[in-house]
Amino acid sequence: MQDLLKKEDVNSEELMQLLEAREKGELDFLLVDVREEMEYNEAHIKGVDMLKPTMSFQNWGEDLFKSTQEKTVIFTCRTGNRSGQVQNVFSQSGHEHVINHYGGIVTYSGETQR
Repeated sequence: MQDLLKKEDVNSEELMQLLEAREKGELDFLLVDVREEMEYNEAHIKGVDMLKPTMSFQNWGEDLFKSTQEKTVIFTCRTGNRSGQVQNVFSQSGHEHVINHYGGIVTYSGETQR
């Protein structure tokens, strides 16, 4: 399971496994949804730690980057496009522990919340 946290991308099935392991206290990571608030309020993955809308990236990007240097961060969105862009910016800036949930919530069959 720890190997999944070393990947650049995880699919929805892998994310479900990671969330289950985290719930059991076996893993530690942050799950960050980068969709807009309206999308998030419609439905979001159970276990999302924070909403950081891509439209306001300039306001939160640097702070989140600095505060998570020693943590693994998984970014998710609707399809994996926006989360992939944020993951790419973090990775190219030197963050060594960022993962993109490719496929996003549209491919996620696990539990969601409103």
